[in-house]
Amino acid sequence: MSMDLRELYQEVILDHNKRPRNRGKLEEPTGSAEGHNPLCGDNVTVYIHTHDGRVEEVTFEGSGCAISTASASMMTETIKGKTLAEVDAIFREFQQMVTATGEVAEHPDLGDLEVLAGVREYPVRIKCATLPWHTLHAAILGEAVKVSTE
Repeated sequence: MSMDLRELYQEVILDHNKRPRNRGKLEEPTGSAEGHNPLCGDNVTVYIHTHDGRVEEVTFEGSGCAISTASASMMTETIKGKTLAEVDAIFREFQQMVTATGEVAEHPDLGDLEVLAGVREYPVRIKCATLPWHTLHAAILGEAVKVSTE
């Protein structure tokens, strides 16, 4: 990856960390879940409101590192308006992208989320990037347990 591209990716992550989109508690969610990454100290709560199998609204609260916050912010922007089947496909593609080893294909369907592909080079950061996603998954399924990366 070129240095210019890497710097652009860092800028996107820093922007979402400093100015996270869709941050806050959602009134009357159809689902919510809490997640925790004990290694990094990330805590996230994801709120989702679905109707007829489509994400109408999704927000998050919490505190965490830049990767975790940026991932949550980009996740909410990406899935809003999508069907639950589309969200599941995006979740699986994102998970594959950040955990792949060796040469990795591009993931144009992920949009800005592709900037997080570099976390696969730092295994401890993979948990930071995926925590919001696993928490979202639990919120959709209505799981009452707290999601943990451990």
